[in-house]
Amino acid sequence: MPDPKTLSWKHSVPAALWLMAPFDLLASLAMDIYLPVVPAMTGILNTSPAIIQLTLSLYMAVLGLGQVVFGPVSDRIGRRPVLLGGALLFATASFLLAGTSDAAMFVGLRLLQAVGASAALVATFATVRDVYADRPESAVIYSLFSAMLAFVPALGPIAGALLAKQLGWRAIFTTLGILAAAALLNAVPRWHETRPSGGTHHRVAFRPIVRSTAFWTYTLGFSAAMGAFFVFFSTAPRVLIGQAGFSELGFSLAFATAALAMILTTRFAKRFVATWGLAGSLTRGMLLLLLGAALLTAGQLLAAPSFWTFVVPMWVIAAGIVFAASVTANGALQAFGAMAGTAVALYFCIQSLIVGVLGTLMVVLLDGDTAWPLVGYASVMALVTLTALRHLRQRQHTQEEPVSATRPDTP
Repeated sequence: MPDPKTLSWKHSVPAALWLMAPFDLLASLAMDIYLPVVPAMTGILNTSPAIIQLTLSLYMAVLGLGQVVFGPVSDRIGRRPVLLGGALLFATASFLLAGTSDAAMFVGLRLLQAVGASAALVATFATVRDVYADRPESAVIYSLFSAMLAFVPALGPIAGALLAKQLGWRAIFTTLGILAAAALLNAVPRWHETRPSGGTHHRVAFRPIVRSTAFWTYTLGFSAAMGAFFVFFSTAPRVLIGQAGFSELGFSLAFATAALAMILTTRFAKRFVATWGLAGSLTRGMLLLLLGAALLTAGQLLAAPSFWTFVVPMWVIAAGIVFAASVTANGALQAFGAMAGTAVALYFCIQSLIVGVLGTLMVVLLDGDTAWPLVGYASVMALVTLTALRHLRQRQHTQEEPVSATRPDTP
Protein backbone atom coordinates (compact mmCIF):
# COMPACT_ATOMS: atom_id res chain seq x y z
CA MET A 1 0.00 0.00 0.00
CA PRO A 2 1.41 3.46 -0.88
CA ASP A 3 2.56 5.51 2.05
CA PRO A 4 0.12 8.34 2.93
CA LYS A 5 2.98 10.85 2.84
CA THR A 6 3.81 10.08 -0.78
CA LEU A 7 0.12 10.35 -1.65
CA SER A 8 0.19 13.93 -0.33
CA TRP A 9 2.54 14.82 -3.20
CA LYS A 10 -0.06 15.75 -5.81
CA HIS A 11 2.06 17.86 -8.14
CA SER A 12 2.02 17.16 -11.86
CA VAL A 13 5.39 16.37 -13.45
CA PRO A 14 5.84 19.94 -14.81
CA ALA A 15 4.92 21.38 -11.40
CA ALA A 16 7.25 18.96 -9.61
CA LEU A 17 10.11 19.90 -11.95
CA TRP A 18 9.46 23.60 -11.36
CA LEU A 19 9.61 22.91 -7.64
CA MET A 20 12.62 20.56 -7.53
CA ALA A 21 14.87 21.51 -10.44
CA PRO A 22 16.20 24.79 -8.96
CA PHE A 23 17.85 22.95 -6.07
CA ASP A 24 19.54 20.52 -8.45
CA LEU A 25 20.70 23.27 -10.80
CA LEU A 26 21.94 25.69 -8.13
CA ALA A 27 24.39 23.13 -6.71
CA SER A 28 26.14 22.96 -10.09
CA LEU A 29 25.63 26.60 -11.03
CA ALA A 30 27.54 27.74 -7.93
CA MET A 31 30.65 26.15 -9.48
CA ASP A 32 30.28 27.24 -13.10
CA ILE A 33 28.99 30.80 -12.79
CA TYR A 34 32.00 31.69 -10.63
CA LEU A 35 34.70 30.52 -13.09
CA PRO A 36 35.15 33.73 -15.16
CA VAL A 37 36.24 35.73 -12.10
CA VAL A 38 38.54 33.07 -10.59
CA PRO A 39 41.76 34.64 -11.99
CA ALA A 40 40.79 38.06 -10.64
CA MET A 41 39.95 36.75 -7.15
CA THR A 42 43.62 36.50 -6.13
CA GLY A 43 43.92 40.28 -6.44
CA ILE A 44 40.44 41.03 -5.11
CA LEU A 45 41.00 38.99 -1.94
CA ASN A 46 44.74 39.70 -1.80
CA THR A 47 45.63 36.01 -1.58
CA SER A 48 47.38 33.24 -3.50
CA PRO A 49 46.09 31.11 -6.40
CA ALA A 50 46.27 28.07 -4.09
CA ILE A 51 43.75 29.63 -1.71
CA ILE A 52 41.43 30.49 -4.59
CA GLN A 53 41.74 26.90 -5.77
CA LEU A 54 40.38 25.84 -2.37
CA THR A 55 37.16 27.71 -3.13
CA LEU A 56 36.66 25.26 -5.99
CA SER A 57 38.09 22.10 -4.43
CA LEU A 58 36.40 22.40 -1.04
CA TYR A 59 33.07 23.09 -2.67
CA MET A 60 33.24 19.89 -4.72
CA ALA A 61 34.58 17.74 -1.87
CA VAL A 62 31.93 18.92 0.61
CA LEU A 63 29.19 18.55 -1.99
CA GLY A 64 30.05 14.85 -2.19
CA LEU A 65 30.82 14.21 1.46
CA GLY A 66 27.60 15.85 2.53
CA GLN A 67 25.56 13.20 0.75
CA VAL A 68 26.83 10.53 3.14
CA VAL A 69 25.80 12.74 6.07
CA PHE A 70 22.51 14.20 4.89
CA GLY A 71 21.15 11.00 3.36
CA PRO A 72 20.79 9.27 6.75
CA VAL A 73 19.71 12.56 8.36
CA SER A 74 16.86 12.91 5.87
CA ASP A 75 15.86 9.31 6.60
CA ARG A 76 15.53 10.17 10.28
CA ILE A 77 14.08 13.69 10.40
CA GLY A 78 12.52 13.96 6.95
CA ARG A 79 13.20 15.41 3.51
CA ARG A 80 11.45 18.74 4.06
CA PRO A 81 13.56 20.05 6.98
CA VAL A 82 16.80 18.97 5.29
CA LEU A 83 15.81 20.66 2.05
CA LEU A 84 14.59 23.90 3.62
CA GLY A 85 17.57 24.09 5.98
CA GLY A 86 20.02 23.43 3.15
CA ALA A 87 18.42 26.01 0.87
CA LEU A 88 18.43 28.62 3.64
CA LEU A 89 22.11 27.96 4.37
CA PHE A 90 22.99 28.15 0.66
CA ALA A 91 21.14 31.45 0.21
CA THR A 92 22.62 32.99 3.37
CA ALA A 93 26.17 31.94 2.48
CA SER A 94 25.74 33.31 -1.06
CA PHE A 95 24.64 36.74 0.20
CA LEU A 96 27.51 36.81 2.70
CA LEU A 97 30.00 35.84 -0.03
CA ALA A 98 28.86 38.88 -1.98
CA GLY A 99 29.68 41.09 0.99
CA THR A 100 33.11 39.85 2.08
CA SER A 101 36.60 40.77 0.93
CA ASP A 102 38.47 38.58 3.42
CA ALA A 103 40.12 35.47 1.92
CA ALA A 104 39.66 33.21 4.97
CA MET A 105 36.02 34.25 5.35
CA PHE A 106 35.45 33.71 1.64
CA VAL A 107 36.79 30.12 1.79
CA GLY A 108 34.70 29.37 4.89
CA LEU A 109 31.54 30.74 3.31
CA ARG A 110 32.13 28.69 0.16
CA LEU A 111 32.33 25.62 2.41
CA LEU A 112 29.00 26.54 4.04
CA GLN A 113 27.49 27.18 0.62
CA ALA A 114 28.52 23.64 -0.38
CA VAL A 115 27.02 22.18 2.80
CA GLY A 116 23.70 23.85 1.99
CA ALA A 117 23.84 22.69 -1.64
CA SER A 118 24.59 19.12 -0.56
CA ALA A 119 21.68 19.01 1.88
CA ALA A 120 19.21 20.39 -0.66
CA LEU A 121 20.50 18.04 -3.35
CA VAL A 122 20.14 14.93 -1.17
CA ALA A 123 16.63 15.90 -0.06
CA THR A 124 15.60 16.54 -3.66
CA PHE A 125 16.70 13.14 -4.95
CA ALA A 126 15.36 11.38 -1.84
CA THR A 127 11.98 12.96 -2.55
CA VAL A 128 12.10 11.76 -6.15
CA ARG A 129 12.80 8.22 -4.88
CA ASP A 130 10.00 8.45 -2.29
CA VAL A 131 7.34 9.63 -4.70
CA TYR A 132 8.28 8.26 -8.11
CA ALA A 133 10.30 5.08 -7.42
CA ASP A 134 7.62 2.76 -8.83
CA ARG A 135 6.12 5.16 -11.34
CA PRO A 136 7.06 5.80 -14.99
CA GLU A 137 7.42 9.51 -14.27
CA SER A 138 10.75 8.80 -12.54
CA ALA A 139 12.49 8.21 -15.88
CA VAL A 140 11.08 11.47 -17.24
CA ILE A 141 12.23 13.45 -14.21
CA TYR A 142 15.75 11.98 -14.13
CA SER A 143 16.26 12.46 -17.86
CA LEU A 144 15.07 16.07 -17.70
CA PHE A 145 17.32 16.73 -14.71
CA SER A 146 20.27 15.36 -16.68
CA ALA A 147 19.39 17.42 -19.75
CA MET A 148 19.15 20.63 -17.72
CA LEU A 149 22.40 19.93 -15.89
CA ALA A 150 24.21 19.41 -19.19
CA PHE A 151 23.58 23.03 -20.10
CA VAL A 152 24.84 24.50 -16.81
CA PRO A 153 28.57 24.25 -17.71
CA ALA A 154 27.77 25.79 -21.09
CA LEU A 155 25.64 28.71 -19.91
CA GLY A 156 26.88 29.26 -16.33
CA PRO A 157 30.25 30.83 -17.18
CA ILE A 158 28.64 33.07 -19.82
CA ALA A 159 26.12 34.31 -17.25
CA GLY A 160 28.93 34.85 -14.74
CA ALA A 161 31.02 36.81 -17.23
CA LEU A 162 28.11 39.07 -18.17
CA LEU A 163 27.20 39.69 -14.52
CA ALA A 164 30.79 40.48 -13.58
CA LYS A 165 31.24 42.81 -16.54
CA GLN A 166 28.03 44.76 -15.96
CA LEU A 167 27.68 44.70 -12.16
CA GLY A 168 30.94 43.41 -10.69
CA TRP A 169 31.94 40.05 -9.22
CA ARG A 170 29.73 40.44 -6.16
CA ALA A 171 26.65 40.29 -8.40
CA ILE A 172 27.45 36.63 -9.12
CA PHE A 173 26.93 35.60 -5.51
CA THR A 174 24.03 37.98 -5.01
CA THR A 175 22.32 36.31 -7.97
CA LEU A 176 22.90 32.87 -6.46
CA GLY A 177 21.42 34.10 -3.19
CA ILE A 178 18.35 35.56 -4.89
CA LEU A 179 17.74 32.39 -6.92
CA ALA A 180 18.09 30.19 -3.83
CA ALA A 181 15.78 32.44 -1.80
CA ALA A 182 13.17 32.36 -4.56
CA ALA A 183 13.34 28.55 -4.75
CA LEU A 184 13.07 28.36 -0.97
CA LEU A 185 10.02 30.63 -0.85
CA ASN A 186 8.41 28.51 -3.55
CA ALA A 187 9.14 25.30 -1.60
CA VAL A 188 7.95 26.37 1.86
CA PRO A 189 4.21 26.09 1.17
CA ARG A 190 4.41 23.34 -1.49
CA TRP A 191 7.13 20.87 -0.55
CA HIS A 192 5.33 18.33 1.64
CA GLU A 193 7.10 15.64 3.64
CA THR A 194 7.48 12.39 1.68
CA ARG A 195 9.68 10.26 3.96
CA PRO A 196 7.91 6.92 4.44
CA SER A 197 6.44 6.66 7.92
CA GLY A 198 6.85 3.74 10.31
CA GLY A 199 10.10 2.52 8.77
CA THR A 200 12.88 0.97 10.82
CA HIS A 201 16.39 2.28 10.73
CA HIS A 202 18.90 -0.40 9.91
CA ARG A 203 22.59 -0.15 10.54
CA VAL A 204 24.32 1.07 7.40
CA ALA A 205 26.42 -1.74 5.89
CA PHE A 206 29.41 -0.40 3.98
CA ARG A 207 31.58 -3.54 4.00
CA PRO A 208 29.96 -5.44 1.08
CA ILE A 209 30.26 -2.33 -1.06
CA VAL A 210 33.86 -1.39 -0.32
CA ARG A 211 34.95 -5.02 -0.82
CA SER A 212 33.51 -5.08 -4.34
CA THR A 213 36.11 -4.93 -7.13
CA ALA A 214 33.47 -3.84 -9.63
CA PHE A 215 32.35 -1.00 -7.37
CA TRP A 216 35.89 0.35 -7.07
CA THR A 217 36.70 -0.09 -10.76
CA TYR A 218 33.71 1.85 -12.01
CA THR A 219 33.92 4.43 -9.22
CA LEU A 220 37.53 5.07 -10.27
CA GLY A 221 36.29 5.47 -13.84
CA PHE A 222 33.67 7.97 -12.71
CA SER A 223 36.34 9.82 -10.73
CA ALA A 224 38.60 9.92 -13.79
CA ALA A 225 35.80 11.36 -15.93
CA MET A 226 34.46 13.95 -13.49
CA GLY A 227 37.91 14.87 -12.26
CA ALA A 228 39.13 15.62 -15.77
CA PHE A 229 36.34 18.16 -16.15
CA PHE A 230 37.04 19.54 -12.67
CA VAL A 231 40.74 20.10 -13.46
CA PHE A 232 39.75 21.63 -16.79
CA PHE A 233 37.48 24.23 -15.24
CA SER A 234 40.01 24.83 -12.44
CA THR A 235 42.79 25.67 -14.91
CA ALA A 236 40.85 27.01 -17.91
CA PRO A 237 40.39 30.55 -16.53
CA ARG A 238 44.11 30.84 -15.74
CA VAL A 239 45.23 29.41 -19.09
CA LEU A 240 42.76 31.18 -21.36
CA ILE A 241 42.37 34.50 -19.54
CA GLY A 242 45.74 34.72 -17.81
CA GLN A 243 47.98 33.21 -20.50
CA ALA A 244 46.11 33.35 -23.81
CA GLY A 245 44.60 36.80 -23.19
CA PHE A 246 40.91 35.90 -23.55
CA SER A 247 38.31 38.30 -22.19
CA GLU A 248 35.95 36.95 -19.53
CA LEU A 249 33.18 36.62 -22.11
CA GLY A 250 35.54 35.11 -24.68
CA PHE A 251 36.67 32.59 -22.09
CA SER A 252 33.08 31.70 -21.26
CA LEU A 253 32.23 31.09 -24.92
CA ALA A 254 35.34 28.93 -25.40
CA PHE A 255 34.57 27.00 -22.21
CA ALA A 256 31.01 26.43 -23.42
CA THR A 257 32.27 24.54 -26.47
CA ALA A 258 33.65 21.78 -24.21
CA ALA A 259 30.25 21.46 -22.54
CA LEU A 260 28.59 21.40 -25.95
CA ALA A 261 30.96 18.62 -27.03
CA MET A 262 29.67 16.59 -24.07
CA ILE A 263 26.05 17.35 -24.98
CA LEU A 264 26.57 16.29 -28.60
CA THR A 265 28.36 13.10 -27.59
CA THR A 266 25.49 12.26 -25.24
CA ARG A 267 23.15 12.08 -28.25
CA PHE A 268 25.12 9.14 -29.63
CA ALA A 269 26.38 7.54 -26.43
CA LYS A 270 23.37 5.27 -25.91
CA ARG A 271 23.92 3.57 -29.27
CA PHE A 272 27.62 2.98 -28.65
CA VAL A 273 27.14 1.82 -25.07
CA ALA A 274 24.62 -0.79 -26.27
CA THR A 275 27.27 -2.10 -28.68
CA TRP A 276 30.33 -1.93 -26.44
CA GLY A 277 28.82 -2.86 -23.08
CA LEU A 278 29.88 -1.48 -19.70
CA ALA A 279 33.53 -2.52 -19.74
CA GLY A 280 34.00 -1.67 -23.42
CA SER A 281 32.52 1.81 -22.99
CA LEU A 282 34.64 2.53 -19.93
CA THR A 283 37.77 1.33 -21.75
CA ARG A 284 37.11 3.59 -24.72
CA GLY A 285 36.34 6.51 -22.43
CA MET A 286 39.69 6.11 -20.69
CA LEU A 287 41.53 5.78 -24.03
CA LEU A 288 39.97 9.08 -25.16
CA LEU A 289 41.22 10.70 -21.94
CA LEU A 290 44.73 9.47 -22.76
CA LEU A 291 44.44 10.72 -26.36
CA GLY A 292 43.29 14.13 -25.15
CA ALA A 293 46.19 14.26 -22.68
CA ALA A 294 48.62 13.46 -25.51
CA LEU A 295 47.19 16.30 -27.62
CA LEU A 296 47.44 18.69 -24.67
CA THR A 297 51.07 17.66 -24.17
CA ALA A 298 51.86 18.39 -27.81
CA GLY A 299 50.19 21.78 -27.59
CA GLN A 300 51.99 22.65 -24.35
CA LEU A 301 55.40 21.73 -25.77
CA LEU A 302 55.07 23.05 -29.31
CA ALA A 303 52.88 26.17 -29.19
CA ALA A 304 51.64 29.04 -27.05
CA PRO A 305 48.41 28.62 -25.04
CA SER A 306 45.40 29.06 -27.30
CA PHE A 307 41.93 27.77 -28.08
CA TRP A 308 43.43 25.16 -30.42
CA THR A 309 46.05 23.84 -28.03
CA PHE A 310 43.90 23.78 -24.87
CA VAL A 311 40.19 23.70 -25.67
CA VAL A 312 40.12 21.50 -28.77
CA PRO A 313 41.97 18.62 -27.02
CA MET A 314 39.37 18.98 -24.27
CA TRP A 315 36.70 18.08 -26.83
CA VAL A 316 38.34 14.65 -27.10
CA ILE A 317 38.45 14.33 -23.31
CA ALA A 318 34.81 15.49 -23.15
CA ALA A 319 33.76 12.60 -25.41
CA GLY A 320 35.68 10.23 -23.14
CA ILE A 321 33.94 11.68 -20.09
CA VAL A 322 30.53 10.95 -21.62
CA PHE A 323 31.35 7.37 -22.60
CA ALA A 324 32.73 6.65 -19.13
CA ALA A 325 30.04 8.43 -17.11
CA SER A 326 27.31 6.72 -19.16
CA VAL A 327 28.20 3.32 -17.67
CA THR A 328 30.01 3.86 -14.37
CA ALA A 329 26.88 4.11 -12.20
CA ASN A 330 25.47 0.84 -13.54
CA GLY A 331 28.83 -0.88 -13.29
CA ALA A 332 29.45 0.26 -9.71
CA LEU A 333 25.94 -0.20 -8.33
CA GLN A 334 24.41 -3.13 -10.21
CA ALA A 335 25.16 -5.65 -7.44
CA PHE A 336 23.64 -3.55 -4.64
CA GLY A 337 19.93 -3.33 -5.31
CA ALA A 338 19.07 -4.00 -1.67
CA MET A 339 21.38 -1.21 -0.45
CA ALA A 340 21.24 1.14 -3.40
CA GLY A 341 20.98 4.30 -1.28
CA THR A 342 24.15 3.56 0.66
CA ALA A 343 26.00 2.49 -2.49
CA VAL A 344 25.00 5.69 -4.30
CA ALA A 345 26.16 7.83 -1.37
CA LEU A 346 29.55 6.07 -1.28
CA TYR A 347 29.87 6.27 -5.06
CA PHE A 348 29.48 10.05 -5.08
CA CYS A 349 31.42 10.56 -1.86
CA ILE A 350 34.50 8.63 -3.02
CA GLN A 351 34.39 10.34 -6.39
CA SER A 352 34.26 13.77 -4.75
CA LEU A 353 37.17 12.95 -2.45
CA ILE A 354 39.38 11.66 -5.27
CA VAL A 355 38.54 14.60 -7.49
CA GLY A 356 38.89 17.17 -4.72
CA VAL A 357 42.18 15.85 -3.32
CA LEU A 358 44.02 14.54 -6.39
CA GLY A 359 42.62 17.22 -8.70
CA THR A 360 43.70 19.98 -6.33
CA LEU A 361 47.17 18.46 -5.92
CA MET A 362 47.59 18.38 -9.69
CA VAL A 363 46.56 22.02 -10.05
CA VAL A 364 48.81 23.18 -7.21
CA LEU A 365 51.88 21.04 -7.93
CA LEU A 366 51.90 21.07 -11.75
CA ASP A 367 51.35 24.81 -12.37
CA GLY A 368 47.70 25.71 -12.83
CA ASP A 369 48.62 28.28 -15.49
CA THR A 370 49.42 25.46 -17.92
CA ALA A 371 47.85 22.31 -19.35
CA TRP A 372 50.05 20.03 -17.22
CA PRO A 373 47.52 19.53 -14.36
CA LEU A 374 44.92 18.27 -16.84
CA VAL A 375 47.51 16.10 -18.59
CA GLY A 376 48.62 14.66 -15.26
CA TYR A 377 45.16 13.95 -13.86
CA ALA A 378 43.68 12.51 -17.05
CA SER A 379 46.72 10.29 -17.65
CA VAL A 380 47.09 8.98 -14.10
CA MET A 381 43.40 8.29 -13.50
CA ALA A 382 42.85 6.75 -16.94
CA LEU A 383 45.79 4.36 -16.46
CA VAL A 384 44.66 3.47 -12.92
CA THR A 385 41.14 2.77 -14.17
CA LEU A 386 42.34 0.66 -17.10
CA THR A 387 44.54 -1.34 -14.71
CA ALA A 388 41.60 -1.89 -12.35
CA LEU A 389 39.37 -2.87 -15.27
CA ARG A 390 41.92 -5.46 -16.43
CA HIS A 391 42.08 -6.87 -12.89
CA LEU A 392 38.27 -7.02 -12.75
CA ARG A 393 38.09 -8.92 -16.04
CA GLN A 394 40.73 -11.40 -14.90
CA ARG A 395 38.87 -11.95 -11.63
CA GLN A 396 35.56 -12.47 -13.40
CA HIS A 397 37.23 -14.92 -15.81
CA THR A 398 38.75 -16.85 -12.90
CA GLN A 399 35.36 -17.09 -11.19
CA GLU A 400 33.74 -18.37 -14.36
CA GLU A 401 36.31 -21.15 -14.95
CA PRO A 402 35.21 -23.41 -12.03
CA VAL A 403 31.62 -23.13 -13.25
CA SER A 404 32.67 -24.12 -16.77
CA ALA A 405 34.74 -27.02 -15.44
CA THR A 406 31.71 -28.56 -13.71
CA ARG A 407 29.65 -28.66 -16.88
CA PRO A 408 29.47 -32.09 -18.54
CA ASP A 409 31.22 -32.43 -21.88
CA THR A 410 28.92 -32.35 -24.84
CA PRO A 411 29.31 -35.07 -27.45
